[in-house]
Amino acid sequence: MLLTPDVAQLSQIFSHAAAPAFLLGAVAGFTSILHGRLVSLLERIRTLNEIDDGDDKRHKLKADLPRLRRRVKLLSGAIYLALCAAICTTLLLAVSFIAAFFGFQHELGAAAMFLLAVLLLATSLFRFAQEIQMGVSEADHFR
Repeated sequence: MLLTPDVAQLSQIFSHAAAPAFLLGAVAGFTSILHGRLVSLLERIRTLNEIDDGDDKRHKLKADLPRLRRRVKLLSGAIYLALCAAICTTLLLAVSFIAAFFGFQHELGAAAMFLLAVLLLATSLFRFAQEIQMGVSEADHFR
């Protein structure tokens, strides 16, 4: 076993890393979007919590706190799942690179890890869709 790979082996290693690297970039961007929405919701919750109980005009706005908290839970779950997908993808890149570098068969394991990362991302997207739906129905709620 050679510890110095040849050009063909390096080319194969980098070509195998392309799809997971793109997935990792997409997950990073998606996580940034989720985080931005989460920060906005948390700020809205803080603002509503600062309303005095004696403020009759604005006190009714506090009725939306349970819905906002559910949205925070959905977004937090989506972020957690997206980060799990990112960790899985990062491990996939590392393990695939090491296996290819040393010439080990890793195709089945790499396919399973990639599938797991995609399923985690899909679940995260589903949670995000639930949060968006709740946000839209919230806008309809205040008409």
